[in-house]
Amino acid sequence: MNLHVLSPGRVNLIGDHTDYTGGLVLPMAIDRYTEIKGTREGDRVRLSSFDEPAAVDLPLHIDRPQDAEPAWGKYVAGVISELPHPQGFHGHVTTDIPIGAGLSSSAALEVAVALALGFKGTPLTLAQLCQRAENRASGVPSGIMDQLAIAAGVAGHALMINCGELTVTPVALPTDIEIVVQFIAHRTLVGSPYAERVAQCAAAEGIIGPLRHATTAQARTIDDPVVRSRAMHVTSENRRVLEFADAISTGHLAAAGRLMVQSHNSLRDLYATSTPTMDAAVAQLAATPGVYGARMTGGGFGGCVVALTDPGALTTGWVVRAVDGATIVAG
Repeated sequence: MNLHVLSPGRVNLIGDHTDYTGGLVLPMAIDRYTEIKGTREGDRVRLSSFDEPAAVDLPLHIDRPQDAEPAWGKYVAGVISELPHPQGFHGHVTTDIPIGAGLSSSAALEVAVALALGFKGTPLTLAQLCQRAENRASGVPSGIMDQLAIAAGVAGHALMINCGELTVTPVALPTDIEIVVQFIAHRTLVGSPYAERVAQCAAAEGIIGPLRHATTAQARTIDDPVVRSRAMHVTSENRRVLEFADAISTGHLAAAGRLMVQSHNSLRDLYATSTPTMDAAVAQLAATPGVYGARMTGGGFGGCVVALTDPGALTTGWVVRAVDGATIVAG
């Protein structure tokens, strides 16, 4: 059976480091894709990649995906290990999602692999399977935002995702704006302080309860200054997601832009996931005529910045459109 799978990347407009505490995020699937073309056949998964010299050749039963080789094969192995009845597949992977940019290249690969190997189910079930695959393969305790945005994308809309209730509400984006992504610095969450941030949020929840229900005033009562700062970011970011969704859907672009800058400043000052290079890029964008706001996007420690702009305000970067989620386009 010949198949062609398209799996989009993801950019997060606002709401970073809130998903793993069950909070609110506002990403969108974007028109940059990981594609898999091939044939369901045999009793192994064999994938070559345009961007990787070594191919993946794996059995259909895997207990320790984190041990798979080459390195990119760990994500393929993670999906195989989570699928109840994976089907053999021989194919080739291409992508125009830059690796290490914070645009969810690994999640796009996982979702594409799951569909190629025969996954059947809802976008939420697909996202949950691929989140487990990522956690097992990488050892990073990341939340569900990336996989769910890629699986459930809606053209022309961002997605308000409540990561505690696992609900997805499409938010219409204005047609007279541009969303521009600029790749600033390569990053990887593996080996980064990401897991440390997750643990700090868990410590905060041990003091004031679930952060998705807490207020910033409650967060301020935490004695430990680092744990307090992390909790203050999460609680204030959840509020900003709600305010941004309202502003963008009603055309209040200046207000939406201010919230993006506030979000970046919170990631810089309270969550310590930005870098001087990222800060400088955001400041330069925010000072550019026709730019309403900008922020670092993704897990942090490098990656991309995203800007909300008038059409043509920026001449560098990628203008991205919100697109539908991953799909099998032929078969």
